[in-house]
Amino acid sequence: MRIKYLSRQDIKIILHYLGYIMVGIGAILMVPIIIDVLSGEYVYHIGLIPPLISIGLGYFFVKVFRKYNKLRSKHAMIISSISWLWAGFIAAIIMMLVLDVSFIDAFFENISAWTGSGLTMFNDVESLPMSILFLRSLEQWIGGLGVVIIFISLIIKPGTSAYKLYKSEAREDRLKPSIKHTLEKAIEIYFAYTLLGIILYLLAGLPLFDSINLTFTTISTGGMSIKNANVGFYNNNIVYLITMFLMILGATSFTVHYKMVKTKGKAMFKDIQFQFLIAGIIIAGTLVALMAHIAPMNAIFHVVSAITTTGANIATPSDMASWGCPALIIIMILMVMGGSSGSTVGAVKLIRVITVLKSTSIAVTNIISPARVVSTRIKSKKINETEMKEASSYIAVYLSFLAISWIIMTFYTNDPINTLFDVTSTIGNIGLSTGIINVDLNTFPKILLIFLMWLGRLEIIPILMTIQIGFETFDQSIKLVKRSIRNKIGN
Repeated sequence: MRIKYLSRQDIKIILHYLGYIMVGIGAILMVPIIIDVLSGEYVYHIGLIPPLISIGLGYFFVKVFRKYNKLRSKHAMIISSISWLWAGFIAAIIMMLVLDVSFIDAFFENISAWTGSGLTMFNDVESLPMSILFLRSLEQWIGGLGVVIIFISLIIKPGTSAYKLYKSEAREDRLKPSIKHTLEKAIEIYFAYTLLGIILYLLAGLPLFDSINLTFTTISTGGMSIKNANVGFYNNNIVYLITMFLMILGATSFTVHYKMVKTKGKAMFKDIQFQFLIAGIIIAGTLVALMAHIAPMNAIFHVVSAITTTGANIATPSDMASWGCPALIIIMILMVMGGSSGSTVGAVKLIRVITVLKSTSIAVTNIISPARVVSTRIKSKKINETEMKEASSYIAVYLSFLAISWIIMTFYTNDPINTLFDVTSTIGNIGLSTGIINVDLNTFPKILLIFLMWLGRLEIIPILMTIQIGFETFDQSIKLVKRSIRNKIGN
């Protein structure tokens, strides 16, 4: 019988590997002090305390539990789940120390940044210190690749443990035989595109600080801006085009990017997910422009932002809310679909949508034909019945969480359509909003939205497993305490 709760040894293994990530998170969160000093604001120094605590505590876990290194899949999923919350928690404490905000609002803001959701609790982001603006952008940039993935590539040795942690963040693609080398290659590609984005924005006339932050939030498909009007602040079609280009790059699989070099760009256009992405942008962009009676640039930009799960916008939330139900429904469908697997995007991801469409086709074929078909191909890759069931199951669970959350949120907002839009945006880690999500929401809806951002980023399963094991461990602890009390009374 498999033990469903955590033993003491399990906890020590988790703390050992979690310690590495805590050190990494602490180191990353100290970087904004550079911006603080260069800008002459000198407000971030007190914010160094939480990262230092994270580094110290993480180092302690690594050293004290260094003998406990036999990582299993359940450990990896729990580590991944906790890591994202820890990253949001430490950064939230920084914001509480530097700014006058509540813990819930600060936690929401940083979970939103780390998960690439891009939703904000600040009405006036331009009044924030430059170091805090950079902190939010940096979190999105790191979170785009994955909190765990970044740090296992830098700290943890190659091997089975690294692979299990890699899979715990819903990653499967390999660019190289070794996971360590795969991550190094992915980071190289990510850095190259980041540098390209900064150069393009500088050539378009943006200041260096804006260029860095906008590139960080766009290539990571995060979308949280340093401007109140988001990308619309720049009112520049060249900037819009560069942003769309970077959003599409961020939503394209790293495997495709890697193969592009060898195939001179042909790999991208042969990729079924990229083909689906571009077709979706063209069709949906045309429909939204016609239905909402808006300019083509406005329609295409938000369609690209939705399907790439970036959440960058050039229209205000109130403007988007006025586009009408048909246009908003199309954008919601794109937000559910998302971009390519193996990229920086959230949501369901295109490969699952394509797999379900293929499996539906097979189901219809099996009904009208006596021969039973149990597998098909997506391009050259064979898709079996198990993979089709997994894709269907995931989408069903995803939509179930979406529906339940929508019902709960409607109770607080009394605006069904706009609430559905914002909840879809939240669980998909997108960030487009009709204005329903704001600082004036009650505490419970904010907590629910935090949970949805966390759930969407880790693709549900690791979090459900973590919660189940947590309850089982708590229940087992209560039983042990009761047994101990009975034994003492008996003696």
